[in-house]
Amino acid sequence: MKLSSNKETLAESKIILLYLLNKIQKPVTNDVLLKLVTNITDINYFYFQQFLLDLIDSRYVASYVKEGDKETIYEITREGKEILELTQDIIPGIIKLKIDSNFKKELETVEEEFSISSEFIPTDETHFTVTCKVNENSNSIFEVKIFAGSRDTAKAICDNWNHRAIDIYPKIIELLTHEY
Repeated sequence: MKLSSNKETLAESKIILLYLLNKIQKPVTNDVLLKLVTNITDINYFYFQQFLLDLIDSRYVASYVKEGDKETIYEITREGKEILELTQDIIPGIIKLKIDSNFKKELETVEEEFSISSEFIPTDETHFTVTCKVNENSNSIFEVKIFAGSRDTAKAICDNWNHRAIDIYPKIIELLTHEY
């Protein structure tokens, strides 16, 4: 697909993004959305990013950064839902069928891969409570709350958990189950 090819193909790709965001019905990260889109269409990363930016510029998609996290979260706006309602007929029937029939399974698979989360909440001006979680099938299977003496420390804990939980979690479990 050429980015400058025909306008109908460009519009179709943007409507597919809106359709997926509408089906998800909750804010998602760029990685989750990209994975869902690439499982349905043959769009490449650069086109995906450009289409997403165009939708944000048009105010059909909102983006924001969650406190304590560096990842941007995306969700469809009211205007995006209105434009989707008017234009969803552009999506070819076969793609719509593929989205509708495989969507729930694909979303569960992708969400399971991205089931690590953390956040920090200030208890006063210089103290923070950091919560690190591992979720599986929408159930919290591990949660730890930690005190942090500064905002920088709280952010560092969140960053380490979000990027290294796959290494940290097994070590904590091993320490907790080891016989002394």
